[in-house]
Amino acid sequence: MLRHWHVSFLSFCFFLLFLFLFLWTPYDEISATRTFSVDLINKTCKTCSDKSTVFNYTFCSASLQEIPVSRTTNLQGLAIVAMELTLQNATHTLSVIKELRRNETWGHPFASACLRDCDVLYSDGVITLVDAVAAFLEGKYGSAGAWLTAVMDGATTCEEGFGDMEEASPLTEQNYSVFQLCDVALCIVNLLVSHA
Repeated sequence: MLRHWHVSFLSFCFFLLFLFLFLWTPYDEISATRTFSVDLINKTCKTCSDKSTVFNYTFCSASLQEIPVSRTTNLQGLAIVAMELTLQNATHTLSVIKELRRNETWGHPFASACLRDCDVLYSDGVITLVDAVAAFLEGKYGSAGAWLTAVMDGATTCEEGFGDMEEASPLTEQNYSVFQLCDVALCIVNLLVSHA
């Protein structure tokens, strides 16, 4: 119980930081950086999609452009935004899993076992994402990348668990979003390492 409260509190802190930075930025500065930020996002997403067959350029571009442009004026800011989006999505997915688990009439016993496994994976994943952000902010890009990879593996394992049980996954959309957002963040981290 304490662990879940800790996760929720950390997610709330990141949200407050995100909101503060958005409200603090003057409107004319946002307007002035919009074109540059959109160009940076599109260029970065294109570079990443060229490096991977599973990377979704459209998903990357649309996701990152939802964020206030003042936060995306360089690769470091873009990486933090991608990790914040991943954390928000992973936290939301965890709440969906818990709601499904509370619904006792949902699914087969095998599906319940899959949901239990996904609960563990995402509970750990949210904490891992917080660690990844902290490592990135400390300049430990290798550690941040390793933890992002672990969260991607967790989303994949969650989804594949239903396939192994021949059950329809109720989390396909959520797992895909978390996987792709992790991939976006990981690619940007790797770009920063290669440019260092």
